[in-house]
Amino acid sequence: MTNGMTLPSHALTAPFALARYRTGEAVQLGLVAGERIRPLSATDLAAPDLNAFLAAPAWERLAELASESEGWMPLADVTLTAPVEPRQVLQAGANYRQHVIELVAAGLTQKSDRTPEEARAAAAKIMDDRKANGQTYFFIGLPTAVVGDDVPLVLPAYSDVHDWELELAVVIGREAFRVSRDEAMSHVAGYTIVNDITTRDLVFRPDMKEIGTDWYRAKNAPGFLPTGPFLVPAPYVDGGNLAITLDLNGQRMQDSSTSDLMFDIPTLIAGASQNMPLLPGDLLLTGSPPGNGQHWQRFLRDGDVMTGGIEGLGAQVVRCVAEERTA
Repeated sequence: MTNGMTLPSHALTAPFALARYRTGEAVQLGLVAGERIRPLSATDLAAPDLNAFLAAPAWERLAELASESEGWMPLADVTLTAPVEPRQVLQAGANYRQHVIELVAAGLTQKSDRTPEEARAAAAKIMDDRKANGQTYFFIGLPTAVVGDDVPLVLPAYSDVHDWELELAVVIGREAFRVSRDEAMSHVAGYTIVNDITTRDLVFRPDMKEIGTDWYRAKNAPGFLPTGPFLVPAPYVDGGNLAITLDLNGQRMQDSSTSDLMFDIPTLIAGASQNMPLLPGDLLLTGSPPGNGQHWQRFLRDGDVMTGGIEGLGAQVVRCVAEERTA
């Protein structure tokens, strides 16, 4: 459950997970086990806050707390919010082959003199060459866009083409700087779900196409990174083989698996860490599978409800509200 709606089959399967929930105006870190939640203190964590705990996560300590019988509340009685407080958000681009082919064929390109079939073939060749010979590709998101699904997604009035991109997000544990692929997974604390919202008509600059993409305007409006509801410890997750789905008003739009990632999680972490240290609690989004609104030619509207789930990580329900247009 989360926030009063029945969720799909992507139940939380780990013996416990972390979550954050609202208590009046404050937010409390909690331990989730089954359909129960209990507050976690700095003493419970043996760390002053969540990110300090994630730097050296003592999951065994929390496993012991999860086995205790006192101090629990029904999970249904609390309002969950984003389970993380990242200082940095890195987003992997073009990391599902079919997703990029779909976007190019649907017209999301600066080159418009090709037929859809020609565009699809060209995109397929580029992606195959990139997988064989290319490198990871990242852009930076703003932590201020990270919210829980308790916050409605306000669709900015400056566009009518706001799109969804459900993604598996890696939560960084101990700091990772210039780590190798072989070392990378030792820097993973856990995983969560992020819906990376994108305003499609702002991706390319019409006033100066030569400068490429404008991810700042296209992706960083308030609430454009709905996250959670759980942070699931890495020992209980095979991040390389998880079912991932998104339903829009009950209709399946995305249905894929993280096994289709072009660059896997260790490669992404190693690549991202070459330029900047990844800090405890940071989010590394792994890319979106196919089935976005650009493919369906159906974008988000007032009243839409997105239900996104990833196998073993739970599910989130995001309600869309149109921003009032000014005269």
